[in-house]
Amino acid sequence: MKKSLQIPLNSIADTGREVGLSLGEEWFARWRDEDAGLEFSRGAIDGTVHLEKHGRDVLVRGHLAGCLELACSRCLEGFSFPVQGDFDLLLAPGSDTMSGEEEELSAADLDLDFYTGKVIDLENIIREQIILTMPLKPLCSEDCRGLCTRCGANLNQERCACKTETAAGPLAGLAKLKT
Repeated sequence: MKKSLQIPLNSIADTGREVGLSLGEEWFARWRDEDAGLEFSRGAIDGTVHLEKHGRDVLVRGHLAGCLELACSRCLEGFSFPVQGDFDLLLAPGSDTMSGEEEELSAADLDLDFYTGKVIDLENIIREQIILTMPLKPLCSEDCRGLCTRCGANLNQERCACKTETAAGPLAGLAKLKT
């Protein structure tokens, strides 16, 4: 049975509230169903989140550790990517309607988010924090050779039989003028 990550504000004591996390395949499968653009195929993440009230604001501090299964952006092979990180986020009460106006954010605003109603949705916060740990260009290794652009062979596993041609450029015609 799935543990709820919807935390009622009135369940956060004066000393705070500790929430243990253990996110397995069912969480990641549902997230992929909700957002097909997510880069990970599987994962297992454990962690803790501590919530503290500061007036009407809520400070969320957490630690996440585990691994995600990603696809290499060069060779498309799957690989395990370790996730390890801490986060701090201040949640302030927000209105149910957002203004359509653009606002410039300061550095302090980047650690600020908003909640509405009487419940803190930790699931969205955790998903966001996991996505922030992922590299922009996942690589199975720094020296990954990728795929052949002509035949699609994985150059980490085999040599392709494609004929290498000299690069065409604005001066490529001069090579034919040699006598």
